[in-house]
Amino acid sequence: MRIALGQINPTVGDLEGNATLMAHASQDAARAGADLVVFPELSLNGYPPRDLVEKPSFLARTEEALERLAGETAGLPLAIISGYAGQSGEKAGKSSINAAAVLEGGQVIFRQVKMLLPTYDVFDEARYFQSADHQELWAWRGRKIALTICEDAWNDRMFWERRLYKRDPVDELAHDGARMLISINASPYHMGKRAQRREIFANTARRHRIPVVYVNQVGGNDQLVFDGSSFALDANGEPLALAASLAEDLVIFDIDAPPAPAAIRPTLDDECEAVYEALVLGTRDYIRKCGFRSVTIGLSGGIDSSLTAAIAVDAVGRENVMGVGMPGPYSTGHSLTDARILAENLGIRFEVSSITAAYETMLAELAPLFAGTGSGVAEENLQSRLRGLTLMALSNKFGSLVLTTGNKSELAVGYCTLYGDMCGGLAVISDVPKTLVYHLLGNERHNNAIPEDVFLKPPSAELRPDQKDTDSLPEYDVLDKILKGYVEDFLSPSCIAEKYQLPLDLVRDIVNKVDRNEYKRQQAAPGLKVTTKAFGMGRRFPIAQKFYE
Repeated sequence: MRIALGQINPTVGDLEGNATLMAHASQDAARAGADLVVFPELSLNGYPPRDLVEKPSFLARTEEALERLAGETAGLPLAIISGYAGQSGEKAGKSSINAAAVLEGGQVIFRQVKMLLPTYDVFDEARYFQSADHQELWAWRGRKIALTICEDAWNDRMFWERRLYKRDPVDELAHDGARMLISINASPYHMGKRAQRREIFANTARRHRIPVVYVNQVGGNDQLVFDGSSFALDANGEPLALAASLAEDLVIFDIDAPPAPAAIRPTLDDECEAVYEALVLGTRDYIRKCGFRSVTIGLSGGIDSSLTAAIAVDAVGRENVMGVGMPGPYSTGHSLTDARILAENLGIRFEVSSITAAYETMLAELAPLFAGTGSGVAEENLQSRLRGLTLMALSNKFGSLVLTTGNKSELAVGYCTLYGDMCGGLAVISDVPKTLVYHLLGNERHNNAIPEDVFLKPPSAELRPDQKDTDSLPEYDVLDKILKGYVEDFLSPSCIAEKYQLPLDLVRDIVNKVDRNEYKRQQAAPGLKVTTKAFGMGRRFPIAQKFYE
């Protein structure tokens, strides 16, 4: 049996466009001699559709699009597996289902409904979908096939120390005689996720002694980046096919034959390289799918804005990127010089708009209101807000999207200014710790473009004379260890202090900064998720609360 891994990049809500993607891929698969082409979870709708599934019209039009796809591919000599959001038809419970449909000869010949609905991290499926109370084997061409949807195959009792669900659909279908597992997925990327998936499904293949076909969505949808990295494994857990990471792909392989060289695509073995490509893909898709063509970035001559600019160039092309230098009263001469050199090396447009005159005017206007107070954070943040105002004015005038340049370390502890450097439409590196920023920008592709001084000078907001980040924060290699322990691993301050041999008072101070600045993060631009726990839709803490570590 020849199977095609249909790794496509759907857009949420674009029913016609997504169906066209699948129709074209199905035609290509048929020409290559495939008997079956498999597409990702909710491939017809795009993932995650979120509250769109609350609209009856969305579900009705999805069913129409599914029937249209079946009709358009009726003459192809293969079967098609498509994920879709359907109507549950239940009088009680949720009105929608997360389902898979098998299309052949212009008809829907089999349907399977997702049983396990995740409600952790970025997932909220129990809010929307009715769970299946049972699943059936799909009997096709003499084979009994277990067709599952994402989480259904992620509950292997032999893999997880603590399982989230009592039932295991794969176990149940294997007990009923399944001789192959097909799993359609919309599994978002984070560092280490690709290796984890392969390990989980290789364990499943070996335990049940059946081949496994795993197909994943690729592309960016809002804060989530999907890496694809689809694969097929034999009953020993060895690869039969490997699709590309972070790119659309169509891979044809024979489930009954040894792996062909053409079915094993090159993969991004370096996780740092994968993070960079994920940020490029997420940025490109956010800009494209939201209807923008160009972006504007404030270039400070620092490492964060340099990385953001490099990502933007790779995402949308240098001709669609504008950098803006906005020197103020405390900006150093080399900051503007470094920003200009970076822009020249990247080949992007660069403009300069000083905030000094506006800053002096605002200080004069505010002087009566500030009378009797000393200069401090309010005056510092005023500079950042004037820069935000400048960028947003350019965005309004020229229809470009402003990309913010703050990293995860800064956002975690509130070392950023609301309505200032947080202004923008997409926070490209908001899930990238400062220490990782250096690794990403140190990638060989950028060595000739990034001025050496960007790597060497101490990070600074330049909002007061001789200011350095370390005036307010520990060194970033220390800070990032604390933040990973608290934000991603949910460790207590005492555990973090013991693990890294750090003063407990320092750890508590950083942890309290994280908690106190939740109000800022909930007003931030959406950011792209690349770690196990990102700020945004996957981390839901109250703002008005009194629990502190």
